[in-house]
Amino acid sequence: MLFTNGKKILQLSGCEAVYTSCLYQLRYLTGIEPENGCAIVDETGVTLYTDMRYMEAAEKLLAGTDVTPVLYKQDKLKERLASYKSVGISFDQTTHSEYLALEKAGVKFENIDKAYAEAMSVKNEWELERIAKACEIAEDAFNMLLPEIKEGMTETEVAALLEYNMRKLGAQGLSFETIVAFGAHAAVPHHETGTTKLKFGDEILIDFGCKVDGYCSDCTRTFLFGDDGKHEEFKKAYASVLKAHELAKAKIASGMTGKEADAIARDSLKEDGYGELFTHSLGHGIGLNVHEFPSVSPRGESKLVDGMVFSDEPGVYEAGKYGIRIEDTVTLKDGKVKSFMSKTDRNLLIL
Repeated sequence: MLFTNGKKILQLSGCEAVYTSCLYQLRYLTGIEPENGCAIVDETGVTLYTDMRYMEAAEKLLAGTDVTPVLYKQDKLKERLASYKSVGISFDQTTHSEYLALEKAGVKFENIDKAYAEAMSVKNEWELERIAKACEIAEDAFNMLLPEIKEGMTETEVAALLEYNMRKLGAQGLSFETIVAFGAHAAVPHHETGTTKLKFGDEILIDFGCKVDGYCSDCTRTFLFGDDGKHEEFKKAYASVLKAHELAKAKIASGMTGKEADAIARDSLKEDGYGELFTHSLGHGIGLNVHEFPSVSPRGESKLVDGMVFSDEPGVYEAGKYGIRIEDTVTLKDGKVKSFMSKTDRNLLIL
């Protein structure tokens, strides 16, 4: 169950207690994200400090778990933290002002960013179920979108429809700002969705995802809005990207480093003459954050293990011409890749 995560962090930290006010870390430790809230983990369990706005909901949600909600009182909180010999915090997610205030109260800190990265990278079944649901909603929303796309629509209009569909199907939010790129805009991997209007013969690249209980999905599909007979180079590159995408699924295995996994797709694209046009990593970890540990990249030295969730997203980008990315959210199970994406076609779609 979700609420064993506190014990996991405490053990990996090596500290007497763990403290956080970071929203996604609160979600990881308690299951909710109260504004202005914080949590302490020690050997007795997890204490969630919140105010009256969230107390009733927290008491109902957390009944029967090892998370105890209490009303936030600053002096009592600082007094408790100062009583521990060592308190683990995330230096990356703690503001300087908060650090100074707690330090002044006599709290002895240790940086446990590595403990968070390690703990959060391996998902339990509860977390995997949330990610699977977020992926299902994203794919269903995309399939609903396809017949709604019409010539003359703007990138922003297409993004808005997709986001509406995800919300309608039960998403609680977006994993990130939806990217919709028409034509040569797709050659910019993180294109800023704008007011460009769709024309017959344009390629469309859509990078999208949503959240369920805080957990993200991430998917990219590239396709054509009609075929004007001017896409032979694009189609050839698309076939190469698809081959690299599927090869990564087939060959990535538990025990590989992120670097070794990345090389599977990268070497395939190099053999086809597109190596220099693959300008980003094969993948990144996905969970409560859409970008987290592990790194599936040429710099990824850590090993991939069962329970990790990451993206498989090779791409080719020819500046001023086209861009192609095919992305699934995947996990490792029984040593092999299992994709959460099963409802959308990765073969080249022509509307």
